[in-house]
Amino acid sequence: MRLRVLAGVIGLVMGSQAAPVKLFQEKPEQITEVEPGIYLVDFGRVAFGNAELFPTIGKAGGEVTVHFGEDLVDGRVNRKPPGTVRYSKATVNLDGDTFLFIAAPPADKRNTMVKRNAVLTPKEWGVITPFRWLEVEGWPGRLKPDHITRRSAFLEVWDDGAASFQCSEEMLNQIWELCRYSIKATTFAGVYVDGDRERIPYEADAYINQLCHYYTDHDVQIARDTFDYLMKHPTWPTEWGSHMVFMAYADWRHTGDKDWLADRYESLKSKLLLDRVAEDGLVRSSPRQIKKGDLVDWPKTERDGFVFTETNTVVNAFYIRSLVLMDTLAKAVGNRDDSRHWRSILVASIPAFKEQLFNIDSGFYVDGKGTDHSSAHANLFPLAFGLVPTENRKLMAEWLSERGMACSVYAAQYLMEALFENGQAEAAVQLMLADGDRSWRHMVESGATITWEAWDLKYKPNQDWNHAWGAAPANLLPRYVLGVEAFEPGWKTARVKPYPSGLKFAKGKVPTPRGAIEVDWMHEDEFTISIKAPEGMKLRLELPMVGKTAGVFSNGRKIKAEQVGARWVFETTASGTTTFTVR
Repeated sequence: MRLRVLAGVIGLVMGSQAAPVKLFQEKPEQITEVEPGIYLVDFGRVAFGNAELFPTIGKAGGEVTVHFGEDLVDGRVNRKPPGTVRYSKATVNLDGDTFLFIAAPPADKRNTMVKRNAVLTPKEWGVITPFRWLEVEGWPGRLKPDHITRRSAFLEVWDDGAASFQCSEEMLNQIWELCRYSIKATTFAGVYVDGDRERIPYEADAYINQLCHYYTDHDVQIARDTFDYLMKHPTWPTEWGSHMVFMAYADWRHTGDKDWLADRYESLKSKLLLDRVAEDGLVRSSPRQIKKGDLVDWPKTERDGFVFTETNTVVNAFYIRSLVLMDTLAKAVGNRDDSRHWRSILVASIPAFKEQLFNIDSGFYVDGKGTDHSSAHANLFPLAFGLVPTENRKLMAEWLSERGMACSVYAAQYLMEALFENGQAEAAVQLMLADGDRSWRHMVESGATITWEAWDLKYKPNQDWNHAWGAAPANLLPRYVLGVEAFEPGWKTARVKPYPSGLKFAKGKVPTPRGAIEVDWMHEDEFTISIKAPEGMKLRLELPMVGKTAGVFSNGRKIKAEQVGARWVFETTASGTTTFTVR
């Protein structure tokens, strides 16, 4: 069989290919003849790629039209999909017994041409597009699975067996798989990008991607390459700069790599908003920054009525959180002078944040100085960042859980963290599973195979359907339901702190740089957990109490554990699989 590339295909060179990404051949899951001579090819899930056709009928000739789509309407590829949902068409001429490569769309000046700032894929790939379905017209004879493949772009080293999650709620399992695959599918560009509309990295998107990637695969390079890219190509939202500090901190916690951090530590100072700090220790926003810069949430309709003022509560919450993390990073690289400096700033900023922005009478933060409006955002971010007075955390978490999903898929990462860590774990899970159109259940039941940019098209009419910043459960479920987190940088000590969240059981595998941690727990009259971790890894277990618990037992022997709140806390060293029971 001769090899030929379709004439006229436009492929473009990526300025610098970051993490190693390659095209993988995938066979169809199903081929259906929808009309005489017209075949619908279903690959099961959306991926970024293009298609290859393999004619096998002698001197096959004639014109073949291929329709590529993310959406299906009445059993056919949707030719006029909404928003930035993709459809494209390619027409090729069969030329005897020839291998054909088909690129789906013509080049697009927004995301596949040098004229724009999009991250470009290698020229030899040809143009790629996100699609699940193909419609093929004009194929000679019957179209069979051996005649067609999808060339799908994924991170070359991605390991589908690196992570797993399963629990007693089947919909939650489907949500986790949707989010896990979303992270895999959106590695196509070699750095984290914001979906297909622009194909450029954004800091907040990248941070959520990074957290999810750590819990679904072994690779750390794509997060690092994205960090370096964003230091050279920052974007415009005010709070996005803080996410660069968050990304560096996440890398430090996950890898413990002091050398990588030390090389980038100084550059993080430009992300701290220090030039906007007033004498009272809080960040100020100019009218221009209020108009375009201070974001709070996106799209605008997801801000829960947030009132923008000169002193913005959300902006200042990010500012203070980034300083807290910079103190930790300064210590990590051995810069004691900087550590003292960051703490001296916090001595002024943290009290000012409470005094000027916290409403003592209501027990909630207001949106900013000069307004008495308290949005969900003015409270969920401070609660997630540990800035809420201890005595007010319970009330605030309950209030936020009652408000429901009053934020976008982006801010949901922080809302879920705030709820899990402040006594509302079951409410957090129920928000993931909620009926209506503001939950991950809605995405699953709508047939999504990659998470969306927004909860629904009605909230963002131009949204795309391949946005990994909507994949937060990929990190939230293993972090909180399984309970697995790095307790010391580089996973020198791992913490296992399960939040049962109303579930009867949960089990799964979490990848770490030192090897996988496997957890399997059951929660009925007793709480029983089995843990398998890399040999010699230190483990800190914080297990939930059950009823009038007497303590923690293993192999019939009572374990020495300290009661801390509603948990039994103890440390051990991993050796094989160990089972503990709280009774």
